[in-house]
Amino acid sequence: MKKTIINKDIKDVFGFFSKAENLNKLTPSFLGFEIVSPLSIKMEEGTIIDYKINLNGFKMNWRSVITKWDPPFCFEDTQVKGPYKIWIHEHKFEVESGTTLMTDTIQYLSPVGIFEFIPHNLFVRRKVESIFDYREKILSEIFP
Repeated sequence: MKKTIINKDIKDVFGFFSKAENLNKLTPSFLGFEIVSPLSIKMEEGTIIDYKINLNGFKMNWRSVITKWDPPFCFEDTQVKGPYKIWIHEHKFEVESGTTLMTDTIQYLSPVGIFEFIPHNLFVRRKVESIFDYREKILSEIFP
């Protein structure tokens, strides 16, 4: 779970996150992130988005579906095809003292079965954490 304070109104913050093309701004370059779905994408429950990412030198397809959509308070994307056995990412937004508190909760599981704890402890957890640390830094620049 990652909590981020964003110095902007909740509706503006949710509006920013409701534009799929903004994912490019929030994703570190080492992931080689590319949206494959045609832009502009109308975000709502059931929306499917296709991406390509680069994980450890391997180009991979990733498909997610918006499984929850409750503007301006919450949305959730779930991987239906990609590098993880499970990837569910919930974004919650709350008003807090004139700012927006965003909470990212990610449930994920690498595809290596009972030995998942080995890659998780060696590099997966740190890589996921670094992605969300990067996102927090970029958000502080976008919404100073």
